[in-house]
Amino acid sequence: MKKLFLLLIWTSLAVSPFAFAHQSEKTTETKATKQLVEKTYKEAQLEGVIDFHLFNDAFLAYKKTSDRKKPLLTIIDYSKPSTEKRFYVVDLDKKKLIFNTYVAHGVNSGKKTATKFSNVVNSRKTSLGTFLTDTTYYGSNGYSLRLDGLTSGVNDKARERYIVVHGADYANPSFIQKNGYLGRSWGCPALPQNLSRKIIDTIKGGSVIYASA
Repeated sequence: MKKLFLLLIWTSLAVSPFAFAHQSEKTTETKATKQLVEKTYKEAQLEGVIDFHLFNDAFLAYKKTSDRKKPLLTIIDYSKPSTEKRFYVVDLDKKKLIFNTYVAHGVNSGKKTATKFSNVVNSRKTSLGTFLTDTTYYGSNGYSLRLDGLTSGVNDKARERYIVVHGADYANPSFIQKNGYLGRSWGCPALPQNLSRKIIDTIKGGSVIYASA
């Protein structure tokens, strides 16, 4: 029993320095990331525009996406009604908000505000989670941007559901003026027609989109 006790103490002492070193590195990395998030948020003047906790979550999702190819982070805040500009594109290198506009949600997700979300084919609901942008094409909705859903069980059927970024007349501000809410899609994050091509060409080819509610 005594030998076993001494062995446990020796093992603990032998492992502890490495464990402490690993923990120290992890703490330092976490602190550095937190400081970078705060610095970017402040310099991009996002206070009062994007909720800080949402930006923090989106930034962490961006950092975890190893296949990203651009220093751009698109955030969609579906907790806001469609009558508000809830689509944001932030240049993380320049620490600058480069787009802030309206975005439609799925017809079965809600009317003015999205409250129901899905990853199911033909649900016509919006999906949340992390996406990675891919290539563009011309389809039934005009110039469109393919998306890959990276959040397992939440949006990983984006391709199968044909969830893409595209422009739509029902996503124009004039629709809000006439109806009191933005028009709705079949699950796609549809944008105002006058901005859709410019935004698509900016974020295409491997940038991160983070959608939350």
